[in-house]
Amino acid sequence: MDLRTMTQSLVTLAEDNMAFFSSQGPGEMARRLTGVFVGIREQALGLEPALGRLLSVAHLFDLDTETPANGYRSLVHTARCCLAHLLHKSRYVASNRRSIFFRTSHNLAELEAYLAALTQLRALAYYAQHLLTTNQPGRLFFEGDERVIADFLQEYVTLHKGCFYGRCLGFQFTPAIRPFLQTISIGLVSFGEHYKRNETGIGVTASSLFTGGRFAIDPELRGAEFERIIQNLDVHFWKAFWNITEIQVLSSLANMASTTVRVSRLLSLPPVAFEMPLTSDPELTVTISPPLAHTGPGPVLVRLISYDLREGQNSKELSSFVTSEGPRSLELRLRPQQAPRSRALVVHIHGGGFVAQTSKSHEPYLKSWAQELGVPILSIDYSLAPEAPFPRALEECFYAYCWAVKHCALLGSTGERICLAGDSAGGNLCFTVSLRAAAYGVRVPDGIMAAYPATMLQSTASPSRLLSLMDPLLPLSVLSKCVSAYAGAETEDHSDSDQKALGVMGLVQRDTALLLRDLRLGASSWLNSFLELGGQKSHLKSVPKTEPMRRSVSEAALTQPEGPLGTNSLKSLKLHDLGLRNSSDTTDTPELSLSAEILSSSAPSTVNFLLGSEDESEVSEAPEELNSKDRLRGVGSAFPEGFHPRRCSQGAMWMPLYSAPIVKNPFMSPLLAPDSMLQTLPPVHIVGSPTSGS
Repeated sequence: MDLRTMTQSLVTLAEDNMAFFSSQGPGEMARRLTGVFVGIREQALGLEPALGRLLSVAHLFDLDTETPANGYRSLVHTARCCLAHLLHKSRYVASNRRSIFFRTSHNLAELEAYLAALTQLRALAYYAQHLLTTNQPGRLFFEGDERVIADFLQEYVTLHKGCFYGRCLGFQFTPAIRPFLQTISIGLVSFGEHYKRNETGIGVTASSLFTGGRFAIDPELRGAEFERIIQNLDVHFWKAFWNITEIQVLSSLANMASTTVRVSRLLSLPPVAFEMPLTSDPELTVTISPPLAHTGPGPVLVRLISYDLREGQNSKELSSFVTSEGPRSLELRLRPQQAPRSRALVVHIHGGGFVAQTSKSHEPYLKSWAQELGVPILSIDYSLAPEAPFPRALEECFYAYCWAVKHCALLGSTGERICLAGDSAGGNLCFTVSLRAAAYGVRVPDGIMAAYPATMLQSTASPSRLLSLMDPLLPLSVLSKCVSAYAGAETEDHSDSDQKALGVMGLVQRDTALLLRDLRLGASSWLNSFLELGGQKSHLKSVPKTEPMRRSVSEAALTQPEGPLGTNSLKSLKLHDLGLRNSSDTTDTPELSLSAEILSSSAPSTVNFLLGSEDESEVSEAPEELNSKDRLRGVGSAFPEGFHPRRCSQGAMWMPLYSAPIVKNPFMSPLLAPDSMLQTLPPVHIVGSPTSGS
């Protein structure tokens, strides 16, 4: 069904339902149902022309005729999914509204939720139109005045998001994946409720399991809590949540269900410099120095995974690099005979937003890769932000890659073909490692497989970043916190000294007491949720344009003490603040630049990633704050008269835009690398969602 036909059918059904429920008397339910269909009709009629204009130019941004995908197409697809669901629900209401089995409250709640989502999607469509009219022709990313980007993103981040994480969670995806997304969201809000109360990972996880039931039965509460978490909690929360899979119990269960391999060893590469031959002249060499940024020289941990025991993997030389990992480091059922060395080697770099996870949580699928490909896999455990910001991870990954190229025989490979593979942040590091290898003049990988890589970390507006408003896994505010931590703008976590003094036994005793209390509170709040579903929700007002978010009984668990409000607040950093703060407390943070040595043909040993003192002046001062009405004048004019999207209950928080060269560095945002650098990349294979775009 084409867009116009779908819209006309929805409008016709909405008008029919409006006429029916408006004739049912002055009852509360009839009034609210009438109001919701009035809203559906209004939003559908306003959205259809905007989507039509986007669809008419979307083909101009396709990669080629065989790849009809970009952010504008994804936005239109998402809006069509919402319209299709409302059309289906409107038909159901029209067919069953006279039945005694018609669940009025349930259908009303679902219609109100999708109406809120449709309203926000209409706002996103107008934002996308504004991008088209203000950006240079053919450009997906906005290029221009940074103040315009700041205004655009500031207006965008104030939009209400909770509606996309309640009943409408994952509506744009295939139905098979929605239960998984719902489980993740329930776990997230439950984990966030107990974050900072229980410091041990097991305590937080156990409490979340026992007290998170109300989020499963109350989608509106889940959406409100989800929005509050992504707005308020810092990168340390996301680091803790994403590292749940690192807990020994969970990782052991995952490994029990995964493929059994002959080799799974954790290696520690000592911080010792070594020589590598130049590809242009193998008689000449370049020194590969160990990682130095921020914390000085230190070992790099890597994990060797091989389905078969191959030549070199059982050598004494490799055994000298093995570090103890407990019982998991022992290989089971080793056979005395060894398979010959593989012709290929995969160097893997895990994802996790630059702030979380290790090779251990990625080990189950890496074992399957090792079996199916028949090649050894070396996965790099790089240091994580915010404790080790850029360029530490890049230095460690490059050092480990060069070590693997030089010692591939020990890893069970002849090294004829070496491929880099990574997901998300790991994909970013795959590109930057290859760019740095070319800059040094050493061997670049024979290929790169990057799954949904992060290639543009600079703060800017694009159609796909509009869709991050409803991203169930990595919303815009979370992305900004991860990137700011990687850029060095996020402070380290300072836990309560009293809690640190408790010790292990004190933490266990406290967790036990809090867990018992949470069980009692959880049972009470779950019962209250049932009561609310049956009674209180029927007294809500009819489709308010800006309704306050509901607050859970455990709101105090998420409330964090706030210091004086100011422009240096790190907890409120958004996408346009991803760069380093230009204050005195960040002057010691090393910054990377595309130095002349890298682009020149001089000796590779002079490669320098750090800004010199003459480059520090490029960090510009933050622009003065503008009057809020003036700032909204440009972007707000994208909305037609009478249309008002729903806003976040916390209101607008104006934040300055900092110009930080570090996020524009090609070794941090490889998409910004000049063509001369990009031409040095090997064949690249990018894996992504068919509905995603740039």
